[in-house]
Amino acid sequence: MRKLTVEDVEVAGKRVFVRVDFNVPMDADRNITDDRRIAAAVPTIEYLIQRGARVILASHLGRPKGKFHPGSTMDPVADRLSALLGRPVRKLPDCVGPEVEAAVAAMSPGDVVLLENVRFHKEEEANDGEFARSLALLADMFVNDAFGAAHRAHASTEGIAHYIPGVAGFLMRKEIETMGRALADPARPFVAILGGAKVSDKIGVIDNLLTRVDALLIGGGMAFTFLKAQGHEVGKSLVDEERLGYAGEAMSRAREKGVRFELPTDIVAAERFEADSPRRVVAVDAIPADWMGLDIGPDTARRFAEIVRGAGTVVWNGPMGVFEMEAFAAGTRGLAEAMASSGGVTIVGGGDSAAACEKFGLADMMTHVSTGGGASLEFLEGRILPGVAALGDKEPGVW
Repeated sequence: MRKLTVEDVEVAGKRVFVRVDFNVPMDADRNITDDRRIAAAVPTIEYLIQRGARVILASHLGRPKGKFHPGSTMDPVADRLSALLGRPVRKLPDCVGPEVEAAVAAMSPGDVVLLENVRFHKEEEANDGEFARSLALLADMFVNDAFGAAHRAHASTEGIAHYIPGVAGFLMRKEIETMGRALADPARPFVAILGGAKVSDKIGVIDNLLTRVDALLIGGGMAFTFLKAQGHEVGKSLVDEERLGYAGEAMSRAREKGVRFELPTDIVAAERFEADSPRRVVAVDAIPADWMGLDIGPDTARRFAEIVRGAGTVVWNGPMGVFEMEAFAAGTRGLAEAMASSGGVTIVGGGDSAAACEKFGLADMMTHVSTGGGASLEFLEGRILPGVAALGDKEPGVW
């Protein structure tokens, strides 16, 4: 269903509760190390400011497990957002209660406040109705711009929309439009690349993509489950033993559907899971029994890159190796470079893939880098995201 957006409603003078995803990484001194999620929400916030809305921002940060935690307060986020907006953003002491209500009542058109971490209340993740109603009492309307949290039915992402009208922000619209178009009407050839650790994390994605793509490239730790299912000995490489049967079935389905299913033919093997471990490139049928694969090899990287450069649409979720260690980053870097130089539509599905693109300085060269890890995975599975379903419908159809 098409969803209403901030452009479809009158916001002037209104109190607008905006759920954003400001769950950003920080160092030990609580300095923000990557503000991409904050910057991604700025267009929606500025749109509301310019039209005289009173903007009430809400987010989670970290995993405080329903209680106050000094390392998860929103203060550093308020400071960074103030710098990005060029105007003060007041951080309130809580997200509900009389003090918060009074502060919101005193707001003028164009003012912006940031509520304290919603996950300091256990009722947030429980999607408690009374807590959701308390959040809704702060505002006249709800804008969800937190795609990264849209797969969670929490009070501030789904419950609040039962009490006040909900619409999508610009970031939410972009995420759904871009990935929705790739799945529904992709420029072909349509290539999907999956990596990461476990096959079990990607079963739904594989099942959905096998009905849509022309080629599926598998790398990362999950590749070894497929290689073992083919009969290869993979040494001490990561294997999802419970999914060996599924891996074989998935490859059979790909053959039946005419989907090109590509696995590594060579890998970078190491003696230990350590940055300075002895390592060498070996064929997938020559992995030493006491070694493990930690990256795709150069031949595989070249083959994957060639497929990517010939694609009309590429969707990528999951790194090709342990890219955090430079010794095992070449496969992921090569894939990112191939996507960046591609003439097709290139979509990076959040999480570690997005982090890799940022690390290699290539994020700005992609068509779209998702702000949602888990949410992008569930979207690629074809699931309905609760935080999207709760928003008002414009008319039947596709975004």
